[in-house]
Amino acid sequence: MEELENPRAALAAEVIADDGTILGKYYQVDRSSSDYNEISKNVINALIATEESRFYDNSGIDAKGTFAIPFYLLIGKKRGSSTITQQLALNLQADALGKKRATNPISRAFQKLQEWIIAIKLERNFTKQEILTLYLNTVSFGDNVYGIENGARTFFSKDAGHLSIEEAAILVGMLKGNTLYNPRRNPQMALSRRNTVIDNMVENEFITPAEAAAAKSKPIVLHYNKIDHNKGLAPYFREVLRDEMKAWCANHKKADGSEYNLYRDGLKIYTTINPRMQLYAEEAVRHHLQTLQKSLFGQNNIKTGSVWKNWQKELNNFMQESDRYQQMKEDGADDAAIAKAFNTPVRMKVFGWNSFTDPDLNDIDTIMTPMDSIKYMRTILQAGFMAMDPESGEVKAWVGGPDFRYFKNDHVAKTRRQVGSTFKPFLYCFAIMNGFSPYTMLPNEPITIDGWSPKNSEGSTGGSITMAGALAKSLNLVAAYLIKQLGPKNFADFVKNKVGFTPKIEPYPSIALGAVDLSLYEMLRAYTMFPARGINTKPIYITRIEDRYGNILETFAPVKREVISEHDSYTMVKMMEGVTGPGGTAARLRFRYNIQGEIGGKTGTTNDNTDGWFIGYTPKLLAGAWVGCENNYIHFSTTAMGQGANTGLPIWAYFMQKVHADPTLKISPNDKFIMPASMANESYEDFNSNVAPGAEAENTGNGSEQDYIDASGYGDDFATPGADKPEEKKPAPKKEEQKENKPATPPQPKAVMPKKEQ
Repeated sequence: MEELENPRAALAAEVIADDGTILGKYYQVDRSSSDYNEISKNVINALIATEESRFYDNSGIDAKGTFAIPFYLLIGKKRGSSTITQQLALNLQADALGKKRATNPISRAFQKLQEWIIAIKLERNFTKQEILTLYLNTVSFGDNVYGIENGARTFFSKDAGHLSIEEAAILVGMLKGNTLYNPRRNPQMALSRRNTVIDNMVENEFITPAEAAAAKSKPIVLHYNKIDHNKGLAPYFREVLRDEMKAWCANHKKADGSEYNLYRDGLKIYTTINPRMQLYAEEAVRHHLQTLQKSLFGQNNIKTGSVWKNWQKELNNFMQESDRYQQMKEDGADDAAIAKAFNTPVRMKVFGWNSFTDPDLNDIDTIMTPMDSIKYMRTILQAGFMAMDPESGEVKAWVGGPDFRYFKNDHVAKTRRQVGSTFKPFLYCFAIMNGFSPYTMLPNEPITIDGWSPKNSEGSTGGSITMAGALAKSLNLVAAYLIKQLGPKNFADFVKNKVGFTPKIEPYPSIALGAVDLSLYEMLRAYTMFPARGINTKPIYITRIEDRYGNILETFAPVKREVISEHDSYTMVKMMEGVTGPGGTAARLRFRYNIQGEIGGKTGTTNDNTDGWFIGYTPKLLAGAWVGCENNYIHFSTTAMGQGANTGLPIWAYFMQKVHADPTLKISPNDKFIMPASMANESYEDFNSNVAPGAEAENTGNGSEQDYIDASGYGDDFATPGADKPEEKKPAPKKEEQKENKPATPPQPKAVMPKKEQ
């Protein structure tokens, strides 16, 4: 009872950026608290007329309505029996304890009993006016808006005391289904529901027929203004942080022995997010996706809808997961009625790229069928972007998707996708550690490993190339040669036990090309070892947590460990600079986006152009981008459009342009990687490649473990360079291959390591 009477007592937790600004707050419900005399009589009348006309005549339980339920069930109809007081009891349990309406009949029966007991107690302790007020202060209007005052301010930009008949009817009508009857999302259904509420008010003699006719003749006029967790800077980051803080609260106790409550205890969470970098990152993602989306929408299979030809079962699953479907099921609609509704055009709002600087402009009013809206939203390109200091581990920017209002999945830490050629630097690093050098000449020849035969994107074969050149051009044949020499099992052990990847990485040969599912967060953590001089640093985004009185509850420090030598890390940095140089797969970073300075990086593209990646770093900043659709079968049809250099790289470039132009960030194109004192001044830019010259090499897909026969024995069959290698049984070449490769060449020699020039 004390909590009910003091709803403002709970303090929200604050998320604070590295400059002290508040990024957002955590509250269980964004609830307003109004007094009875602050609520329009139109709201009270609409509520009683629609929800419970006998409200003033019962003691919290409507016996007549309850006993009528079996008879309604016998004739196949649904009937609600909960009084306003019972609904308040359920709302209070949801608010204080997190309980929601149970779907299991047995659980619901016990829950109903609890509601009756609480309802009777409420009736004994509060007046009818107080119960109405408490109820209207706890009801939900969707979008995490609770309470009639918040509802009025959000949808009509006015206080609850000045709501007109039609406005009150809209809000009360939403209580039956705040998604289905949301006037912003489904204006036609909201209008119909509003008019039903107005008719109920006439029937109960709260308004005259003339007043009802005047109200029903008016269109819905919204003045929507909602500031919530969907908006503001870093919404994806704040949602990931929320989950982490919930776990923290569950494992930490207050002085009285109780757990901390994220939504009520006024915690202050200090983070490493830099607001300026975060803004630049969000604009960079939106800027490029807005352009890229036009190309995907123009693609023939997307334009004609043929991309869905073989995915009808998935479409049905998407339909059944929707709020509209769930609400119709709850209302008792049968499958035929639902199917008809999902194929009937209605007015709605959908996401669309109108502006990359103002997300509020990316709401499109349109008319389409709900099924078409599912298809449309599934073809919206997703993205993940994260930037961090590679030495301190501090995360500076985090963008988990195109727009948190419409797409909740975080593609930085919560999504794992195949990483493609962004995984190759780990293979090349392993080779460096095993005696290879950037100058080592490697064969760019066709290779088959137990039925797996990768190809280079541009189809080049023949001759040899330096290892540095092979990395710059992302040649698959060279990567396959390397893993055959080094051994898939040895390499898998290296990336697990040394680099520190926690997901299981099977020792298939195709891991050389990135046939591994990892998150962007995990990839950036691993990449820290290159610019941070061999030190792997776990990204951190919380520096300290304080209670409401300013007492420090916990501080957080970076977790570091040395994984490779400073010599090897600098060697890899110089090799990866070649990726952004002339002929590298990321050459457009220089000639198209004019990004200057020392930059190492790697592009990545997976099979069928499903995923596009770019991870790049300067001496002070490491950042990465992923682009793709939620479903793998929706992708670009050409590598020119779908490769990482065209999808992920431009986001990185737009971000870095803004960062370099902002002197307050102190990140400059003049920053230099520190060469170890033990190393001579070496250059790794002389690739001497047999590959046809061009402004930029093309990246390609990677293959997967399904592309070849079982390779579980490769870890034992192939030793590290220098060890005696057992005889291999090689399949006889096909006639076409013999003809193409004449004169026949002897088995490929091990890599030759030429002497360095003195």
